[in-house]
Amino acid sequence: MKINNSTINPSKLDSMKNRELDSKVKPDADTVKRASEADMKSASKVEMSASAQAMNKAKALASSETVDEAKVSRLQKLIDEGRYNTDASAIADRLVDEHLLITE
Repeated sequence: MKINNSTINPSKLDSMKNRELDSKVKPDADTVKRASEADMKSASKVEMSASAQAMNKAKALASSETVDEAKVSRLQKLIDEGRYNTDASAIADRLVDEHLLITE
C-alpha cells in the first residue's frame, strides 16, 4: 500500500499550526497585572533565620560600643602577671544560657 501526501500543501500546514497557537488561551491584562503585583509583594518580604538575626545583633554590638581602655589595660596587666583566673564552669553556663536565648 502506497501513501501519498500530495494532497496536503506545506503552506496549509504552517497556517494550521499558526491557528492552533493563536487559539491557545492567553492571559488578559488584568491577570498579568495582578500576577506582577503579587510577585512584587512577595519579593519585598525577607525573613531572616535566628542565626542571621544573632549575627546582625553581634555586629551591631561590636560596632557601636566603645572600648574601655582602662579595663583592657587592667586585664592585660593581670594576664601578663599570671594572676587572671577564670571560672570555666561559669563561662560554660553563660554560653549555654545565651545560646538558649538565641534559639528561642
